[in-house]
Formats: sequence, structure tokens, C-alpha cells
Amino acid sequence: MTERAAAGEKFQPSEHQHLRYNPLRDDWVLVSAHRMRRPWQGQVEKPPQEDIPRCDPGNPLCPGAKRANGQVNPHYESTFVFDNDFPALQPDAPEPDAGDHPLFRAASARGVCKVMCFHPWSDMTLPLMSLAEIRSVIDKWSEIAVELGASYSWVQIFENKGAMMGCSNPHPHCQVWASNFLPNEASLEDRTQQKHLCERGVPMLLEYAQLEAERKERIVVENSDWVVVVPYWAVWPFQTLLLPRRRHVRRLQDLQDGERDSLASVMKRLLTKYDNLFQISFPYSMGWHGAPTGSYLDADCSHWQLHAHYYPPLLRSATVRKFMVGYEMLAQAQRDLTPEQAAERLRNLPEEHYQLKRRETS
Repeated sequence: MTERAAAGEKFQPSEHQHLRYNPLRDDWVLVSAHRMRRPWQGQVEKPPQEDIPRCDPGNPLCPGAKRANGQVNPHYESTFVFDNDFPALQPDAPEPDAGDHPLFRAASARGVCKVMCFHPWSDMTLPLMSLAEIRSVIDKWSEIAVELGASYSWVQIFENKGAMMGCSNPHPHCQVWASNFLPNEASLEDRTQQKHLCERGVPMLLEYAQLEAERKERIVVENSDWVVVVPYWAVWPFQTLLLPRRRHVRRLQDLQDGERDSLASVMKRLLTKYDNLFQISFPYSMGWHGAPTGSYLDADCSHWQLHAHYYPPLLRSATVRKFMVGYEMLAQAQRDLTPEQAAERLRNLPEEHYQLKRRETS
């Protein structure tokens, strides 16, 4: 027993390192919130670009622009979907050799990759869009999920926002990769959610959303249909989990009309708070996870609950990020502030976007 423990010092999550279990990934994260007090002399990022032209003829995602393959975009006024010009997955790839040893295995990988523009303006982002415009994005997500999910086992909708998260184009857009296999994260969540349902008789994330709604320690925003929390097991500093609050929903396309409207509202509120945190266009990677599709459409997927993950990299400021290196790569995930601290900071931020407030006062 240490001297501090012998002296009867009471455990405080914000002061004392501890481990937290992530039941969705069946792993642990080390929480070391006292590390936020250490001075920082490491990498400092450039703030995100703010003077983005609304329409640049040289930007291949703009209406009327020519893309790398020579195709010209239509003069779209809402959402616009097209096949990725540089797809990671193609529908007609040949079968690889299975391999002649267990340590040298290969398997088929076929699929389709698409790009979806949210809005015709390059200087627009989701939190600055109207609720009707965000609702159009949600409807298009659902439409694509149905279309590709008829043939493919997994349809991954994801957005990389900001150069810091690998976004190669300053235009509001996401990607959709559909595959004939379940990716690693999907397979892991399939297994853990199935185990939880067998053991407790309720879908894991439905039970979790109800518990978080009752405890209110990690809630960022909520409404009658949705709750956004910094999950108890969060790894990234201001990571959030977006969940249906009351109803069992397996897939994005299962959302009712009113739930789509309230989803647009809760997304706008969350992403406005993200931008207001450091008064920048907040970078993140996000994506939807729901029950598998394709051949799984006829299977029992009652253990699945629809949810979206948001993984922002920033930690201390607009220019200091969290690095997943060293211990994180070689041992396990570690975070530098508690999820409760992160949730409180986000929760207390205003829901009026800082750019709109500047315009009102200028």
C-alpha cells in the first residue's frame, strides 16, 4: 500500500489516474487527468483556414467544376453524390490467393466508394447550415444506406473535417464506403453488443443512453429523441457519442420523420459547441455505425443500436492536439482529462455559433 493510500486519501477521478472499461470495444483506457497541468513545448498546429472562397472553379467538389477524371459536376443546389474518383474499394476486383500458411492469409475485398457533398458552398459547414439543409443530408445518408446496403454487408458513412484529420478538400462533404465484408470495428461492435444482449436482455447502447440520461454527468446536448455524451470510456479529449435516447433503432434508414428532424437539431447544436470551444472550424472524424446490411438484412440484428462516433483531435487549444503515440500505440489508450470535465466544458458553451455572433456585433 502506498503512503497516500495509507493516509486515507480519497480517490478523485480528476486527480488520480485510473482505468475505465469500454464495453463496446472490450478494452480499457487509462485516464490521467493530472497530466493537463504539464507545460507544452511540443507540436503546434496551424489554425484552420477561415478565408475559404465560396465557389472556386479549381475546387473539384464545387458545382460546375471539372474533377480529376474529366467529369463536370452539375450545378447542384443541395446535396450531390458521385462515385469516388480514387476509390479504395472496387466492385470487380479479382479474388486473391487464399495463402499457403496461417500467417499469410488474404481474403476478397470488393465494394463501392462514393463522395457526398453537403452543400454547394465551400465556406459552409454543417453547424452553419440550416436545419432544413442538415435534414437533407440525413435523408441522403439514409437513401445511400438503403441503396448500397441492398448488396453490401457494411456501409460506412464518415466525415473527415479539417486538414488536421486528413481532409484533402475544403468543401463540406463526407464519404461512403460499402464493402462485402465487416470491417474490424464493425465486427468488434457486433460481438460485444451481441454478448451484452445475451447477458442482460437489452441492447447495450439503449441501456447506456438511458443510464447517461439519468446521471447527466457526461451529457453535452439532448432532446426528446437523442442524447450526445462524452462516453465514460472516451479516448479522444472531446470525443462524443450520439445515441437514440428512448427507442431501439437498428439502422439509419429506420429513423422516423420526427427523429430525423430532431437529429438535425441535435447535430447542429453539438457541432456549434465544437466550433465555439476554441472558436475555429473544429476538426474531427465522425461516422455512423448501425446493424450490418446485405446478407445480414434477414438476420437477427436486435443487439445493434444505431449510433454515431465523433473523434476530434484537439486537446488544449486550437493549435495543440492529442497525439496517439508511444504508450497509446504500444500499450493502450490514454487520455489527459476526464470525460466528465470534457462534457462540462462542451455543455457550458453557447449554442449560437461564434461566427454569427461576430457578424451581429460588427
